[in-house]
Amino acid sequence: MTVIADTPATARAAHDCSTQPRHPRPDGQDRYTISEVVACSGLTAHTLRWYERIGLMPHVDRSHTGQRRFSNKDLDWLAFVGKLRLTGMPVADMVRYAELVREGAHTFEARQELLEQTRRDVIARMAELQDTLAVLDYKIDFYADARKASQADARGASERA
Repeated sequence: MTVIADTPATARAAHDCSTQPRHPRPDGQDRYTISEVVACSGLTAHTLRWYERIGLMPHVDRSHTGQRRFSNKDLDWLAFVGKLRLTGMPVADMVRYAELVREGAHTFEARQELLEQTRRDVIARMAELQDTLAVLDYKIDFYADARKASQADARGASERA
């Protein structure tokens, strides 16, 4: 069974990029300045420039004065990179993925393998977090019970006094 087969098709479809909110501007009128992208993405201008410098961001168009002009496609890519960051994927792997995308359709298999490995890593991390959550729940319950017992002892002592 492949890793992707572990997730129901309906769950995968719910996270399809086509279900994401629409862009602030329609295609064809989508020329965003770096400050506009900062405002809508939450990334800093420094991070956007760094992404471009390391090859994580595809070529960004420039105005006649040399200012970056981002498109809706660039915003979609940044949203995807944000999801990859949340998975804990190393930057080097994200850059590798971006390189594979630029190389074209013959890299589909390599891209799929990279994403499947990342998915396995996410599932393992989720299991670790579930175990950690169980420990926290145990300790929270322990302290709640200890507080109740302590309060009951205090009430009993005041009644005897």
